Amino acid sequence: MNKEKIRNVAIIAHVDHGKTSLVNELLKQGNVFRDNQSVADRVMDSNALERERGITILSKNASCMYDGFKINIVDTPGHADFGGEVERVLKMVDGALLVVDAFEGPMPQTRFVLERALALGLKIIVVVNKTDRPDARLKEVVDEILELFLDLDASEEQLNSPFVFASARNGVASRSITESGRSMQPLFQTIIEHIPAPSGEENAPFKMLVSSAEHNEYVGKLAVGKIGNGVVSVGNQIVLTNYHDADKSVKSKVVSLFTYDGLKRVPAESATVGDIVCISGIEGVMIGDTVCSEADTAPIEFVKIAEPSVEMTFMVNDSPLAGKEGKYVTSRHLRDRLYKEAIKDLSLRVADGATADSFVVCGRGEMHLSILIETMRRDGYEFAVSMPKVLIKTIDGVKCEPVDRVFIDVPEACVGTIMSKMGTRKGELIDMTPHGSRIKMNFKVPARGMFGYQSELMTDTKGEGVMSSVFDGYEPFKGEINRREFGSLVAHEDGESIVYGLFNAQERGTLFIGAGVPVYGGMVVGLNPRGDDIVVNVCKRKHLTNTRSSGSDDALKLITPMRMTLEDCIEFLADDEILEVTPKSLRIRKRLLDATARMRERAKMLGLGKHANE
Repeated sequence: MNKEKIRNVAIIAHVDHGKTSLVNELLKQGNVFRDNQSVADRVMDSNALERERGITILSKNASCMYDGFKINIVDTPGHADFGGEVERVLKMVDGALLVVDAFEGPMPQTRFVLERALALGLKIIVVVNKTDRPDARLKEVVDEILELFLDLDASEEQLNSPFVFASARNGVASRSITESGRSMQPLFQTIIEHIPAPSGEENAPFKMLVSSAEHNEYVGKLAVGKIGNGVVSVGNQIVLTNYHDADKSVKSKVVSLFTYDGLKRVPAESATVGDIVCISGIEGVMIGDTVCSEADTAPIEFVKIAEPSVEMTFMVNDSPLAGKEGKYVTSRHLRDRLYKEAIKDLSLRVADGATADSFVVCGRGEMHLSILIETMRRDGYEFAVSMPKVLIKTIDGVKCEPVDRVFIDVPEACVGTIMSKMGTRKGELIDMTPHGSRIKMNFKVPARGMFGYQSELMTDTKGEGVMSSVFDGYEPFKGEINRREFGSLVAHEDGESIVYGLFNAQERGTLFIGAGVPVYGGMVVGLNPRGDDIVVNVCKRKHLTNTRSSGSDDALKLITPMRMTLEDCIEFLADDEILEVTPKSLRIRKRLLDATARMRERAKMLGLGKHANE
């Protein structure tokens, strides 16, 4: 196809502002589906985890036709923890649709993705979505978006970006703030008019920046990117180079070539400048590499992705119940999987740990790492992970830590509680804005202070609080933060939990397990709200005596145990605890399973010295 008839556009926004729903409607009205075809909601969220959580995790490509133009669409994640996915694909497009909720307005991730898009000089179309909301604030949101453009030092041309008002759920868009529209035609027309055709010369030597690397069982590594110059055909000899590695120069051949047609990859014999394509047959290809012809091997510049700020240690599971539920349990399996994930995800860093059985994994945030853990356990991996910790840096001789910009939207009655909780986490209030009966608060908080706060916020606001955060930078260390105000209930011995033992233990706190669950000494079976760890015997039986029978346990009533999700378990962890992850179970345990060894360790930490053995 002539490059003048191609438009490459990314959909960028804050989480839950309607990106994927908007893509759904563009594909429907771009005649990607048959008239009688059943189309699922959020069709681009094909990953099982994405559908369960209602968020986009991986960037995905699709295309549609409109009025003779081929529009290549890239759907990107909205959560800040997956910002690396956004950064790497923006080099693949010539423009972006900035989607903003008609009530919430610009949010932290809106600022982050817009800043990246403006820095690359992309053409922006602002889509104010969810205009059908009864509480929509169209005029105020438009003003807030323009203020954001000014804050980010946008050029005069960027300030004049067109606005489109849409309701993705209803499949309508309009260029007028007062009209609702009848279809997505105004948005299609704006894309064709405002987003430029791909730059580059068809007669120049072939060159393509790899924006995504995938693996296919049948054809091996797949390099995905936009052709910057020239034409590529199946069988062409090519060279693999890298902007940040001058010594990298690998000769290869195009084994197969694919372009995008709707949601499918379709084989092609050749492709030209501006096309987004998949090339197979290139061994060792990585995101950021340049695939080019032998006539011009100068690599294309690729800006390095922002560094991660949180680390966890992944280790081989060595608990008494190890190896009973997982398919892949050895350090070799764990190492291979983690290093493969680091190749696919540029925001992830993996390094060997202090022992042969441990690996240090660094990511953008708790959710980033929890998605990796959940994906691995669903694939049959069994392992253990430590408590998440922030990455501390020394900048100009000063100890610095990562700080997040946190936005919290709560009912007015909850403001005092939130201010108190943020104060204990060394949070600094930037501003407060009333919106009817709710208050929007903007804080700067050390990233380590936000570990585990999401569930606490839900409790404090009776489920009405909304929180989002984005990495803001490194600042001088803020001092100690008391992360946990509760302790653990720790099992005393190996065995199976019994109603009688659980009945006695539940008086000490909140239990995580019910009857008939395998436990071992050192396994955490509950929460103690009083702050200290307590050893409890959940395997204790009531023995037969002259006056009582052992079968009268039926009268004992157990409180329903707290069911912990993966995120809950990660938030719960203390320094001396690790999380045992298997395809079927999540178990929190102490690093030292022996109670006496834990007491000695605690005594040493408190500086009791010679009294430690006592």
